[in-house]
Amino acid sequence: MIKQDRHIRVKVSRWIDGVVFELGLLLAYSIRSHWGNVVEVLRKLDGIRDLAHYLRYDLAGVQMGTGPYQPDSIGSLTDYLPLFIVALPICMFILESQGYYERAVFVSPVQRIWQLGKACVLSTIGLILVIYLMRGEQARGVMVLFGACAFALMCAKEEALRWWRRSQLGASQYTRRAVLCGEPGETAALRAEMRKSRPDLEVVGEIDLNTASISELVSFVHEFSVNSVVLTGRHTAFGRMEEAIQACELEGVEAWLVANFFQTRISQTSVGDFCGRPLLVFHSTPQLSSWAGLLKQVFDIVGAAVLLVVTIPLFFLAAMLIKVTSPGPVFFRQKRAGLNGKPFNMFKFRSMVTNAEQLKHELAALNEMSGPVFKVTNDPRVTRVGRILRKTSIDEIPQLFNVLLGDMSLVGPRPLPVDEVKRFDDLAHRRRLSVKPGMTCLWQVSGRNKVSDFKEWVRLDLEYIDHWSLWLDIKILWWTIPVVLFGRGAS
Repeated sequence: MIKQDRHIRVKVSRWIDGVVFELGLLLAYSIRSHWGNVVEVLRKLDGIRDLAHYLRYDLAGVQMGTGPYQPDSIGSLTDYLPLFIVALPICMFILESQGYYERAVFVSPVQRIWQLGKACVLSTIGLILVIYLMRGEQARGVMVLFGACAFALMCAKEEALRWWRRSQLGASQYTRRAVLCGEPGETAALRAEMRKSRPDLEVVGEIDLNTASISELVSFVHEFSVNSVVLTGRHTAFGRMEEAIQACELEGVEAWLVANFFQTRISQTSVGDFCGRPLLVFHSTPQLSSWAGLLKQVFDIVGAAVLLVVTIPLFFLAAMLIKVTSPGPVFFRQKRAGLNGKPFNMFKFRSMVTNAEQLKHELAALNEMSGPVFKVTNDPRVTRVGRILRKTSIDEIPQLFNVLLGDMSLVGPRPLPVDEVKRFDDLAHRRRLSVKPGMTCLWQVSGRNKVSDFKEWVRLDLEYIDHWSLWLDIKILWWTIPVVLFGRGAS
């Protein structure tokens, strides 16, 4: 029930915020349309004539003159209809990606303003990009005003909502009364956490189910008109919790079971359904079955297709140079460990001699990377053309086919050969296999030659996994551009 209630509230909040952004766009257009009236009013006010002069001639981009203000044409409101259509999903997605709906109810003003500021700036950039891609004629000044108006309206909405929640009327409708049931140490810790993250819940009492009777719990429910009974069950017998839940059933009171039976270090918990039974899922990797995960897959496919089209000249040039300068196939295929260690054939332009794998054991003493990974600077097996391909990362272009086939992602831990994965001496290192391998990653943009400890490499991969977001993928791709252009860290 609590999850459903939160889902409904978040869904309603998304649509309300989307409407607020739409009103911000309408307000921006109205202000820009009546800019002349604003300027003329400012001109008549003593003490700010310079500001009026700036607004009239500099900011508005109008020719100097002595006649009445003539605003430049910004088009009719119908010209902005496409922007009103796309603004709603863009702004809702950006707020969601910024974690705006995952924050605590009474978040600090600084954090709220920071999140709203970023969301408004990104929304403005998004609409300007839409205008550019559609080759629209809408005034850019309206877009700048849109960001400011949306920010002001969202701040006003948040302040009004905060005032309402703190008012007597709002508190009476918003606050729920709860009783905590469980071992005293657990309930005390839970109460402290609830003060920070769930101020909407008023704890009216605590009961130790190991010593108190179910009738005492029922008396608490009656005396304080309790809305919810919160059960923490790590140190409480399941039989007692079942009795408490059955008592809540008879009373028509919600029972919330805090699933803290097991202590995990990094796993997060989600609730699912398995064959009609409630299911607890412990996961230590990003949930790519979510909307963000679906967007990542779409982003990979579209991005790989676009990059393949853009790099067609380099593709054929590299293939020709390899064929002319070195005997053997153009492409190099190798079994790499993919998602959860599943082997797949990874493609690269061949940058080494054809018998490179047979010569590998002769260079074992020169290995510069600790752990199971093999890495040698100035590897003698690399051909002259291959060295250029590696320096410019052109040898990686065929991996775009792996992305289209679904074996890889644009961003993710670099795939290792299957035989190297089998030599992992720490099982924790296998968590880097819990997401699809990628063409670029944090290790890639951190300077590959500077990282010689495999544990540091794994640390960077796990840092990516633990903090994954679509925005992080975009940032890593952006950081990859100078790495590729200037050959930083490649060998």
